[in-house]
Amino acid sequence: MTTSHDLTNRIAVVTGASSGIGAATARRLAESGARVALVARRADRIEGLAKELGGLAVAADVTGDLTAAAARIRDELGRPDLIVANAGVMLAAPFDSAETAEWTSMIDTNLRGLLATGRTFVDDLLAAASEGRPADLVHVGSIGGHVVFPTYAVYGATKAAVAHLTRNLRAELGQRGVRVRNVEPGLTDTELGAEMSDPGAREFLAGFRAQVASIPPADIAEAIAWSAAAPARVNVAELIVLPTVQG
Repeated sequence: MTTSHDLTNRIAVVTGASSGIGAATARRLAESGARVALVARRADRIEGLAKELGGLAVAADVTGDLTAAAARIRDELGRPDLIVANAGVMLAAPFDSAETAEWTSMIDTNLRGLLATGRTFVDDLLAAASEGRPADLVHVGSIGGHVVFPTYAVYGATKAAVAHLTRNLRAELGQRGVRVRNVEPGLTDTELGAEMSDPGAREFLAGFRAQVASIPPADIAEAIAWSAAAPARVNVAELIVLPTVQG
């Protein structure tokens, strides 16, 4: 059962909102009173959910130009003050045989796309903070940024970069009133990894999921909503959210 987190009058943007943690987060923020823009490549996946939530569906790829998407969000919802940079891909494979195009995909989405998301909306966050309102930039990282798994070197590297990027942005933007945090899920029941091309990596992931019961995406969404609802003077800087059996 979830608890009540008041996000009334907040305007949120959630990337990667077509499934998994992104979709669950959009739903949870809307339930807490926020107006939510759902951003994802797959327009068909977000249109129905946006309609259900009374939100806005914006088809956009975080690896591309987000200028038009941001302008539409501002025009239709207002200036956002809660950004959840969730879009990500996980494509594990042995280092010596991996398709290097998959490395590029992970770097482009998990790191460059996250950077582009923050840069696109940072002026909105700073404007909210200057008015004394809560302003949040939430990065969805991964426990993979801290622990090691065979065949996950490049994915883990992107998430380790996200963790340190978040720490540095806290130092830079926190003094200007913007709360930057990293929410790092453990094993979660999502589509992440479904696009892996390496059969051994797919088998490893399936076996891991068979051994460790995944938590639902709603649990991660709950942590994000809780941290965003904290008083503006408080930043829950880092959250690692794991299945209990994972440690």
